[in-house]
Amino acid sequence: MMLAVVALAATLSGSVHADALELTRYEYTEYHMGVDVRIVVYTENKEKAEKAVSAAFERFAQLDTIMSDYRADSELMQLCAKAGGPPVRTSKELTKVLAHAQELSRRSQGAFDITCSPSVRLWRTARKSHILPTEAQIAAAVNLTGWQKLQVNARKHTARLAQQGMLLDLGGIGKGFANDEAQKVLKHFGIRCALVEAGGDIVVTNAPPGTRGWRIQAQIHNNELPSLDPQDPRVMLLSNCSISTSGDTEQFVDIGGQRFSHIVNPLTGRALTNRIAVMVIAPTGIVTDGLTKPVSILGVEKTRDLVSTYPGAHVWIGFDRGDEKPTPRGDQRAP
Repeated sequence: MMLAVVALAATLSGSVHADALELTRYEYTEYHMGVDVRIVVYTENKEKAEKAVSAAFERFAQLDTIMSDYRADSELMQLCAKAGGPPVRTSKELTKVLAHAQELSRRSQGAFDITCSPSVRLWRTARKSHILPTEAQIAAAVNLTGWQKLQVNARKHTARLAQQGMLLDLGGIGKGFANDEAQKVLKHFGIRCALVEAGGDIVVTNAPPGTRGWRIQAQIHNNELPSLDPQDPRVMLLSNCSISTSGDTEQFVDIGGQRFSHIVNPLTGRALTNRIAVMVIAPTGIVTDGLTKPVSILGVEKTRDLVSTYPGAHVWIGFDRGDEKPTPRGDQRAP
């Protein structure tokens, strides 16, 4: 899936991290936000690792109660329940995610839009039932969509959905934010060398002891990828950054001989049918997670303009040349 690559930014580089070579590697996995969340840390002892990682997983659980669109009692769904009414007070976490999402919507001219939940839900149902939504259903969902209909006041910590029946979906940005927050927790416990992975989103801090970076399996085979391992050109060596991917190799449905992606164009209310996979590297998870969706929609030239507005962001696009799985796997161990 990830060949015929268009590189849209300069590559990254790293230096050997040789401090504290006595650190030991510990790995843990828990289920949060609908995916297995994996955390790898290098630290002095197991007790410190378990204490820090437990707190990081707890942060994931806490954020799920804020951002989930599957839980009727989440802060997000409580906000949606008041759509059409006055502004609603929001937590600092939800305020930050909503404000970032709105800025990305503005910069992408609506190609990213968290108000497109009605359309997303239509296509979720289609993937389960193998029945396409009707034109009337698509039109009704689009009528409830529009990032300008979401008003966020970051200073007052309030948000308002202007139209009754509107719904929000943070699935395209929430896991990246949660990865960032988990790394903040780990740093609070003194862990400076860690990998947090949730689905197709990874955030890493300092390189493991004695290495040039975390070994991330590259699904785009191209010489312009950042810090490729000379012993294995499929592996990137990364540190202090985030990487996210998006594509239709896992989440799609074939209906009537047509392949429909899980990614929905907010402007049309329709699932994408073009075979494309995207990889984004940037300083933070909230940026990489969010950017993969509009990049899948906008095309190369508009993507170039969008990415240029995010310092340190790098994007690679793969067009259909096979069936490679786009999800990166972090911390690939040397053979």
